[in-house]
Amino acid sequence: MHSLNARVASAATLLWSSLMVVAGVTADPPIERPKHPTAPAADRFITDREGRTLDLPAEDEMFTFVVFGDRTGGPADGVKVLAEAVADTNLYEPDLVMTVGDLIQGYGTEGPWMEQMREFRGIMDGLLCPWFPVAGNHDVYWRGPNRPPEEHEANYELHFGPLWYAFDHKDRRFIVLYTDEPDPKTGERNFSKPASQRMSPEQLAWLKATLESGKDKKDVFVFLHHPRWIGGRYGDDWERIHPVLADAGNVRAVFAGHIHRMRYDGPRDGIEYVTLATVGGGQSGLVPEAGYLHQFHHVTVRPDGIALAAIPVGETMDVRDITATVSDETGRLARQNHPITSDLSVGEDGSGDGTVTVATTNPTGRPVEFTLVPGSADSRWRFTPDHQHVVVDAGETHRITFQMDREPDSLDAGWRPPAVTLDADYLGAAHRYPVPTRVLEVPVAATLSAPERPEIELGMRFNGAGQAVRIEPDAYDLPDGPFTLEAWFNGDSFGDRVGLVNRTEGSEFGFFLSKGKPSFYVHLDGTYAFAESAKSILQTKTWHHLAGVYDGSELRLYLDGSLIARDNAGKTRTRNALPLLIGADVDGNGRPTSSFDGRIDEVRLSSVARYEGENMTPERRHAADDSTVLLFHFDALQGPWLFDDSSNKAHGTLRGTPRLVPSNRQ
Repeated sequence: MHSLNARVASAATLLWSSLMVVAGVTADPPIERPKHPTAPAADRFITDREGRTLDLPAEDEMFTFVVFGDRTGGPADGVKVLAEAVADTNLYEPDLVMTVGDLIQGYGTEGPWMEQMREFRGIMDGLLCPWFPVAGNHDVYWRGPNRPPEEHEANYELHFGPLWYAFDHKDRRFIVLYTDEPDPKTGERNFSKPASQRMSPEQLAWLKATLESGKDKKDVFVFLHHPRWIGGRYGDDWERIHPVLADAGNVRAVFAGHIHRMRYDGPRDGIEYVTLATVGGGQSGLVPEAGYLHQFHHVTVRPDGIALAAIPVGETMDVRDITATVSDETGRLARQNHPITSDLSVGEDGSGDGTVTVATTNPTGRPVEFTLVPGSADSRWRFTPDHQHVVVDAGETHRITFQMDREPDSLDAGWRPPAVTLDADYLGAAHRYPVPTRVLEVPVAATLSAPERPEIELGMRFNGAGQAVRIEPDAYDLPDGPFTLEAWFNGDSFGDRVGLVNRTEGSEFGFFLSKGKPSFYVHLDGTYAFAESAKSILQTKTWHHLAGVYDGSELRLYLDGSLIARDNAGKTRTRNALPLLIGADVDGNGRPTSSFDGRIDEVRLSSVARYEGENMTPERRHAADDSTVLLFHFDALQGPWLFDDSSNKAHGTLRGTPRLVPSNRQ
């Protein structure tokens, strides 16, 4: 393992070197952090048990600090993000917080500047630790009348601090530089012009003296606003500054901001160059996972170097906030069902109208804010109102009703059902806790005529990966007593657990084809009775007919007209409120599971025991009669519906994208 790790590290170093050569940059290999030193220490380890000796961490001095990116260049309410970053940082309790400039919006006269300064300082003063400013262009540039030559430099130094300075902490030196000095010839301040991005002789002399006086420090960290080392419009002045830092021998890292995205330019002569994104500044969010986001850096300083971590703002949780009550009640809220009642119906011309009511229930001891938004991928739906907000008190239920209408049109390939998106926030004493968003399906009744029988017999192809036809539980009723379930199927494979037609979930009935062994389950008198083949007898790529009969006291299972299993059974069927699924088993939430891979045709549910004896002749196409509860011929799809030829007209709807294909039944 050690040799493998060494080879991987060597390959990474070689790749980094190759990339730097291509880029035309001289750079060190990537920083590889060593394992923390440990040592056995009997005087620090206490037990009265025998066991493996555990090494303890070395008692080296270490500390942490945090670096904030830009606050400005974005909307005014970016200060809320800053305040959230302050709250997050207080949970880590670092020794100190550094910034990298652009603290205020600026670009104005003295009055607005002073107001923004007070706002920023007021938020930052909420930190538990000291914080240190860095000047950026937004903090210094003056726009408007009566602009003084030094612009806002005097205001900055009076109310924030010196434009450049240094301080020491735990044998480390922190140096703050100023990167918005004016062009020495024209006096222009412009971060887009190289002539305005050069360090003055005055500041450079101070930097050299400060590095010299700190040569005995363990580490030096440098902070500035503009990442001049990236070149481009910054020019090449950093090629003059970098050797000064490198010659000091103890500069470990340089931090900057301005570009509003994270960027790591690797170690160069032992110095890591790090650019931060934002804590409230203008943020595109282009690729959050690649550093286009509000975040701050958490830096751990150890004797052998530093560890760097970027922490998204708002992602740090306060351990003490998550009490037993919060944990239990938010979990209860996330599991709470919010039933939908609907009289929404759709005609063959595609027109639809009706009302849909969602019962939002708060099962907790705190208020919950619900936001409900109706919508559909089909733009022909109209919703009134287009959203609803409501705060529901502890233990209460509030019903929210929407009117839904669809323009007359065909049930074409673009038809999509409506749904309601539900968001719920648990309003804790000090924090709001959003539970995961839910999309509530809206039941839609369809008034359809029977499709014409196709010239070529069709069946429905299921891919074994969550596809199904769903029949709503309130669309039909199977009374207690005898019944028959039957279907034609042609399996491409039979896995360890395969559902064919099911409403089982500690209740009701269904067919399984697991491992090629057909079985018929019915939950009667509190337990499952089942008739199952003793061995694998199903053939793939072959059409089979399966019929399950319950006659009031016995289960019988027929395969291709022959009785293959039977079982004594109870009297009372256990009901549930789950849908019947064709092409899968159903889970406790009504979703497909244990899916079927192959084709299905001619599914019928009857309220009578249709077959008895040892043999029967299955019909190729079933006919509806007074005992037919459900009957699906799979002749055509009408929008998302599969027509039910029984008197219930409990048309099925697709889950996933099963397809009608030629059945090729012989």
